[in-house]
Amino acid sequence: MTAHALHTPFPFTPLRLVGKPKLSVDDIYPALFDAILEQRIAPASRFTEESLGQSFGVSRSVIRRVLARLSHQQVIILRPNHRAQVAAPDAQQTQQILEARRLTEITVVQLACAQAKPAQIRQLRELIAREHDCIERDERGPAIRLSGEFHLQLAAIAGNAPLAQFLNSLVPLTSLAIAQFEAKACTYCAWQEHRAIVDAVEQGDTGKAVALMTQHLDHLEAKLLIT
Repeated sequence: MTAHALHTPFPFTPLRLVGKPKLSVDDIYPALFDAILEQRIAPASRFTEESLGQSFGVSRSVIRRVLARLSHQQVIILRPNHRAQVAAPDAQQTQQILEARRLTEITVVQLACAQAKPAQIRQLRELIAREHDCIERDERGPAIRLSGEFHLQLAAIAGNAPLAQFLNSLVPLTSLAIAQFEAKACTYCAWQEHRAIVDAVEQGDTGKAVALMTQHLDHLEAKLLIT
């Protein structure tokens, strides 16, 4: 990746935290992903490890790990001797992603109904509360990211590592498509629908949970693909 500086300052406030001299990958990842989702980093834009490192006050090796994580999730495209580039999924790719998610998440929610523990249900509800708070504050990027994290947390509860790994390659790219194609902030994935799914999982009602997840993904598909 080339080390040429950007022509303009990086489009968000650096995350230097008082009393925390060195930011970690886990600190930088959500801030960078939120900036991408809010299109403060435009789709298909390019940037460098050096410019990101300067913005966050960390080394290029830390930035490289963040970019590798986003690349694994297909949010960032990394190619030898080229600057990192934000992915720009088109309508066909988005439809294929949603088809794959539908098949995967039906199984995930069935497994979660059988295995969810009270502590895990509380974690899901806390995540929904954070998502709702972001929507109330009109924080579009974090709301989209947290919505995706809800689905990934549900996959973790299901206890099937290959399914969770596969979903981790689909959900972040869906979030990117939502940010690009959905005009109205935070209408893409209602927190109320997440709450209803959790209620069904907590009750162990597999049929209801599957129906709610299917309806939830239908709504998402309609907002992204039906004009």
